[in-house]
Parts: sequence; structure tokens; C-alpha cells
Amino acid sequence: MALPKPETVTGTASPTADDTEAPAPRLRADARRNEGALLEAAKVVFARSGVDAPIREIATQAGVGLGTLYRRFPTRADLVAAVFRREVDACADAAQTLAAGQGPAEALAEWLMLYTRFLATKQGLAAALHSGDPAFAALPDYFRSRFEPALSKLLHAATDAGEVRADVAPYDLLRAIGNLAVATGEDGAAHVERMVMLLLDGLRYGAAIGK
Repeated sequence: MALPKPETVTGTASPTADDTEAPAPRLRADARRNEGALLEAAKVVFARSGVDAPIREIATQAGVGLGTLYRRFPTRADLVAAVFRREVDACADAAQTLAAGQGPAEALAEWLMLYTRFLATKQGLAAALHSGDPAFAALPDYFRSRFEPALSKLLHAATDAGEVRADVAPYDLLRAIGNLAVATGEDGAAHVERMVMLLLDGLRYGAAIGK
């Protein structure tokens, strides 16, 4: 259906570029609080009951009504994607905090373990990402665009300090840990952490023999 032509108002100046391209208003403070509460509640509920948990359970956990939830996240996929992005951001941003407070090798090791735990607790979300829902289409690229630069800075700092080997690409390391993180069973998480520690030992050993 064609859009209606704009009406001509006699005696009114034409809108300027600033008028027509004004940015959308920011969320009100209460709306931001509600969004944060919903995302935190969804994180807790998804971890406890899976991504197919009742939406009402999330709204109750957040202390808001269903209408508030649906206004911000019209579909379950929208909510799942938003939770995933928020968790990716928190993990990626931790790299800078660790780098500022610890030595290069220690910061790298701690962040890799944090990333490992991130993967271990996001198995349900990861499964949803492969459902084919278009709401998730951009998430794999978002995942890499946030994690690869974060790890790259930590890895290069440790390499420059001579504390880890210099021939490992950040994305290869992310993929290696991702492959390890699929381990299941009662000792799955402990097994993954042991294997990541072996990877870290290999990074340090490579630097040692190169000196």
C-alpha cells in the first residue's frame, strides 16, 4: 500500500535536516530499570529452567507485569537474543578490568577461565541460536566481534611481556575452548577447566622454550 503524500501547510517553514533526522528519544529511567530487571531475571530463569521457561515466570522474577515485558521484548527470541548480548558484553568488558589490575599472563588466564564458564552456562542459549530464528542471525558475528578483540589485547600483552607463545591466533584459542566446552556429564565443567589449564600451560611453555 502506498504511503499518503505529506500535507502542505501554508505559511509553515519546511523542516530542516536537524528536524527530520533527530535521534529517537532515550529510554526513560524507569524503562531502563525495567529492561535491566527483565534481562537479569531472564538470565536467572533461563539458567534454572532453560530458554523455554514460561514468560510469566520471568516477569514475576523481575517484578513487572507481562505487558511491560512484551512491550520491550515482543517475542521470546527477542528476549533470548538480548540476554545473550548482555552476557557477551559483560564477559568481553571484563578483559579490560582484568588487564588493568593484574599482570599480562594472570589477566589472560583469568579471562580465559571466565570465558570458559560463560560458555558452560550458556548451553541452552547456544542451542537456541541454532534454531533458525532470524532474531538470532546476527549473534554469531556479534559474539566474535566482541570476544576476539578482547582476547587479542590480553594475548598480545602477554606475548609482548614474553609470558606466552606468540604463534596463537585469538580466534583459534576461542574456538579451541568452545570445542572443549561441549563436554557433558557430572564432571563436564571440571573436565573443561582442567583442559583449559593445559592449554594455558602450553601457551606458557611455548614462550619458555623460545627464550
